[in-house]
Amino acid sequence: MVSLFALFGPPMITIFLFAVGAIPYALWVTRRKPSRPARWAALGSAAAIAAYGAGTVYGLAFTNPLDVCADKTGGGVYREAGRDYTLTSVDVKGFPPSISCHWSSGYSTEAVWFWTSPLLYAGLACAVVCSIWLLVNRGKDRNARPPYETL
Repeated sequence: MVSLFALFGPPMITIFLFAVGAIPYALWVTRRKPSRPARWAALGSAAAIAAYGAGTVYGLAFTNPLDVCADKTGGGVYREAGRDYTLTSVDVKGFPPSISCHWSSGYSTEAVWFWTSPLLYAGLACAVVCSIWLLVNRGKDRNARPPYETL
């Protein structure tokens, strides 16, 4: 049987990480008035961090991934709840976070939520593109004074 934490934990942790990140982001935007690429780079970084955080909630299970995939029976065999399949192997990857459960019936299941990898890659792409945009346009600030101008 799937625990309530496994079902609701990753989405709730993602929302919590976004909420915790929203406070410093709001203060930064209201006080410093950053450019649009800077804001998008910060949002992309926050999305990538939240997705990785949600994906590695199961990472707490990286220490014992067998418990994420199946329930342990009295005989020490891991079985899928409600079925007669036994767990044959587990593949664990750190980036992107992934726990693949392989069963005796021949099929495989993914224990990490399906949306973590797309959100992680989208956030990273946004952060990288906007950071490059900032580096390319750093000398083109409208309010910046040329270095040769004297007072």
